[in-house]
Amino acid sequence: QVQLIESGGGLVQTGGSLRLSCAASGGTFSNYRMGWFRQAPGKEREFVAATNSRGTITNYADSVKGRFTISRDNAKNTVDLQMNSLKPEDTAVYYCAARQTGSFYYTGNYDYWGQGTQVTVSS
Repeated sequence: QVQLIESGGGLVQTGGSLRLSCAASGGTFSNYRMGWFRQAPGKEREFVAATNSRGTITNYADSVKGRFTISRDNAKNTVDLQMNSLKPEDTAVYYCAARQTGSFYYTGNYDYWGQGTQVTVSS
């Protein structure tokens, strides 16, 4: 059983930056491919970014490409999401998730989820 705890959310102005972090415990972190998702009020949870088990391959939603960067540290059991040039439409609860198989894009492929951290971007 893997436990995931996100941190780093908050309130930021348009154009600002935040760094989210997700700490994993209870499993072999390097066995898992990691992803970040977000969910805005009244909307479905959507893919943001993902990385493979070694952090050598990354994927991004078109809406965040060039602004967000996912990275992981297998020695520290963490996966981070650096978010730059934030926009009001980035406002959402952000979740990290872990999977072992399947496409990075679909929420159903992820086995474990964190509790989420709120990111609010003011205009």
